[in-house]
Amino acid sequence: MNTDCGPGSYSGELDCSITVEMLAPSGEVRKRDVHRQATLALLRNEFKDVYLQLKVKTTEIKYRLGDVTVHKRFAKDGKACIRLGNAGRQLLLSNCPPDRLLLFLRCLSSKLEVTRHAKVVPMKERLKSEMPRTFQTISPLSMKDLNMVNSLRTMQADLALKENRLLGNGGSRGVKRKQPASLSITPNKGTLTKKPSLMRAPSELTSEQRQVLSAVLSGRSMFFTGGAGTGKSFLLRRIIGALPPEHTFACASTGIAACHIGGITLHSFAGIGTGSAALEQCFELAQRPGVIKQWRKCNHLIIDEVSMVDGDYFEKLEKVARVAKKNSQPFGGIQLILCGDFLQLPPISRGTERKRFCFQTEIWRKCIQVTMELTVVKRQTDPAFINLLRHIRVGRCTEEMVGKLQATSTNQISRNGILATRLCTHREDVDQINNHQLGKLQGTLRKFEATDSDPSLMKHMDKMCPVPQQLHLTEGTQVMLAKNVDVPCGLVNGARGVVTGFDKSRDGLPIVKFLCGVEQSVKAERWSCKAGGGFLLTRRQIPLKLAWAISIHKSQGMTLDCVEMSLSRVFESGQAYVALSRASSMQGLRVLDFEPTCVRANPQVVQFYQKLRKEKRMMANMIDSENKENIPPH
Repeated sequence: MNTDCGPGSYSGELDCSITVEMLAPSGEVRKRDVHRQATLALLRNEFKDVYLQLKVKTTEIKYRLGDVTVHKRFAKDGKACIRLGNAGRQLLLSNCPPDRLLLFLRCLSSKLEVTRHAKVVPMKERLKSEMPRTFQTISPLSMKDLNMVNSLRTMQADLALKENRLLGNGGSRGVKRKQPASLSITPNKGTLTKKPSLMRAPSELTSEQRQVLSAVLSGRSMFFTGGAGTGKSFLLRRIIGALPPEHTFACASTGIAACHIGGITLHSFAGIGTGSAALEQCFELAQRPGVIKQWRKCNHLIIDEVSMVDGDYFEKLEKVARVAKKNSQPFGGIQLILCGDFLQLPPISRGTERKRFCFQTEIWRKCIQVTMELTVVKRQTDPAFINLLRHIRVGRCTEEMVGKLQATSTNQISRNGILATRLCTHREDVDQINNHQLGKLQGTLRKFEATDSDPSLMKHMDKMCPVPQQLHLTEGTQVMLAKNVDVPCGLVNGARGVVTGFDKSRDGLPIVKFLCGVEQSVKAERWSCKAGGGFLLTRRQIPLKLAWAISIHKSQGMTLDCVEMSLSRVFESGQAYVALSRASSMQGLRVLDFEPTCVRANPQVVQFYQKLRKEKRMMANMIDSENKENIPPH
């Protein structure tokens, strides 16, 4: 099975829960049938007509698609509605893997659109035809189909604009006619609406990432890892989109990481607090109605930033899972998808106590069936810088590397009024620097307040969301984006800029000049995360944060194109690597006081990765040997 969700990956079927509603002419629901497990498929008959097939157990129902309306507002939550006007039915889809659902709906609308412009076989010819009655699964959505649909939409838009101009010139005086700047065709009756959505393939996965996704979809519990900038978070979001939402819980060890993937903190999901209580008490805490409901629904548990999860807590979690699921298998039979880099941030320890890593526990070996490491770096493009970071990651630092990093202290990386962001080891330093620098600016401060779905949980959102409830800006404020806004243009999470003014709209949006050369007003964006019990929280705020300074912990997942750092106060293994690997290039990096002693990697973690790579090489050699044995002699 092809697991990449781009053109050509459509499998022809969609497994989900489906409610079939029979509609009266007035639109009222006459009858409703609920199917918890059903399959939808797109078929084509011998005359190239498109059909939608519903399979429930051994029963198959086919609907010829004519007057179709698709509602996909909640497709990202795995829900959609397909209304079949000619059949007097509507299908309510739920618990669909979001990526598969979006691809299915895209294929449905594209094939219908192409079919609508194809030659229709007259009824007379159909009756005379001696072709056998056949139904075939529709072929995958190809780039040719996408190009054809986009061409048809462009042609329709051009025709509509020409017609609009003619009507505008020859119409009655005093009648104001709308001139839509751009149009698109909906998949129902060919009606024209605003805001086209020319169909594009999602970003391609690398071969490594496809292997990870394939392993996840096979149902095996796995851990995938990789250095900074290898696309772990991007892949994780694709994995979440490929699994059924009702039985998949995306968690992370920190609130910010959970918000990045639209999930919940691991502690909130588990319901056992910090896990410091006795095991029997943890069992009781997990039996609370809201908590036990989550555990019993969970078939796929995703944990991001697993390197920061304490080994003792992980073991306790596994025992709670078995009790909550009433299943004696490891982790109660739940499929685990763990992601993180143990060579970056370790579990948080207090005082002199040393925490165990998850991989050091016995239960890790029982639960994790597959381990994979991503090696293709996307964040940096300079091979020399990538190689340097690979050595720093495992605690190596040669004299040549020391010289290169010390030489960056003279880099002139500030330009166009955009200053370098200072990476700090301690949060107190960050607050002091940002507040001091903001106070030095002469302009009037403008306040932007977030809109939270539940204001009473503002403090919870502050911990989860990368942007504050209140944001104060004025001209000259150094800022960075806190979300990917326009990746092709370089407006990504961590992109640096400076506020140059405020637009004249009602909201007075900040105008930011970015280092990538773009200068534009920045609109509010929405963040979603989940509270305990699966309750969804949202925050709508300008996606900017003060950028004179940021902590190394809060920089996780960011790509910084203009960054300076002082590493003299590094206190954790891997902390120097995390800081250095935020930089997109050596030219945009300034290290003020680099010493080789600040480069440290935990010996036990290094040994874990050495063993992982050794096993990978052995497996590759075995496969290579088998392939050679199977080659027939000349």
